[in-house]
Amino acid sequence: MRVLALLLFLTLLAAPAAAQPSATCDGYPRADIGMAKGYCAGLVVGPPRQMRLPRSLVQLPGGDWIVSDLGGWGTARGAIWRLSAAPGRPARLTRLLGGLNLPHALGIGPDGRLYVGEMSRIFRFDPEAADPAASIEPVVTGLPDNRLHENRHPLSKFVFAPDGALIVNIGAPSDQCLDARGRRPGDDCPDLKEAGQLRRYAPDGQGGWSPDWTVVATGLRNSLALAAHPSGALLQGENSYDSPARWAPLDEINVIRGTGKEGVPSYGWPYCDAAGQASPGWAGSGKIAFHCQRTGVFKAAILLPPHSAPLDMTWYDGAMFPALRGRLLMTWHGYRSTGGRLVAFETDSQGVPTTKGGARFPIYGGAPRAYGPGPAAEPLVLTPGWGAARGRRQGAPVGVAVAADGAIWLTDDKAGQVLRIAPDRP
Repeated sequence: MRVLALLLFLTLLAAPAAAQPSATCDGYPRADIGMAKGYCAGLVVGPPRQMRLPRSLVQLPGGDWIVSDLGGWGTARGAIWRLSAAPGRPARLTRLLGGLNLPHALGIGPDGRLYVGEMSRIFRFDPEAADPAASIEPVVTGLPDNRLHENRHPLSKFVFAPDGALIVNIGAPSDQCLDARGRRPGDDCPDLKEAGQLRRYAPDGQGGWSPDWTVVATGLRNSLALAAHPSGALLQGENSYDSPARWAPLDEINVIRGTGKEGVPSYGWPYCDAAGQASPGWAGSGKIAFHCQRTGVFKAAILLPPHSAPLDMTWYDGAMFPALRGRLLMTWHGYRSTGGRLVAFETDSQGVPTTKGGARFPIYGGAPRAYGPGPAAEPLVLTPGWGAARGRRQGAPVGVAVAADGAIWLTDDKAGQVLRIAPDRP
């Protein structure tokens, strides 16, 4: 027996040790996130916390990044930061602008300047200026000045359309357009006159945009996930109405199709859910039941998990991950078991996720669940292990962007982090 035990001991000593993950991910400290095979996440910023609520990010031509910092709900503590980062060195953050009111969306315009979506306006500035604040120039003003408790979706999001127009979201000021007692205001929702919509600002031919806008879509509760494909297709990710129900309502991706047969197309809010059925606050109304099924109301192009809360999306066009080329990257910010993920959808020539019969959505702590009837797609989940674990809160990704080298960068506002996804290597 002693001989056998000794032989077993020697065998174990000779056996190769199980491979342990490197402490770094492509040169950055490896983040504690369970990743899809072949991917890893590097921690670029945090901890310690330096930004309050990092939201969107965009890369400058020279390689640095611009990050918007919401600052805090209901405050004017928002900021715009410049982030310089390189493998093996601490990241450097420089605050370019401060005292902003809920800055969220970012974009580089056709003029090469940096555009910022602040509550009630969109402005541009020169991040290379000696005094960036002195270079601020308003671009779109007069957007609803929505305070947190007067409007549940006060953040400004915009995209540049292929024809040069600015497409701007106006979030819905309520959950289902009901009063404090849960009653309908009448047969119609008055909020739709100025909110729950996408506006188009046409270029003025002088490097700006006309102050006169047109509505291109209505019935959209929250359009922070908004992206324009090179084909011209405009996609919107909808955060559906709040509900204590775990599996309802489904969130959705909408393809904004321009003018419908009955004028400006509606996508259902607040009357209808993703499946074209009356929402709880408007159920029992014959008029609404008709409204949800009429030609001018578009149903969801793609169903998303309930409470997943899509907040940003872009198409992958980098060289680092050939298998992701053309896929739609999307962040799910939701705090329930369906949120906390970065996913990648296969798409068609218009950039729309391709559907699959019997599609299912992932759940932290449980088996995948079927969507049921309706168009749905199964994405590649790049962060399958980002649920709460060992004292770590569930991921809360917001902004996502593709770097010049093909790495995927994203923010986690609740953790105050900036992350970089790369091939799984030290």
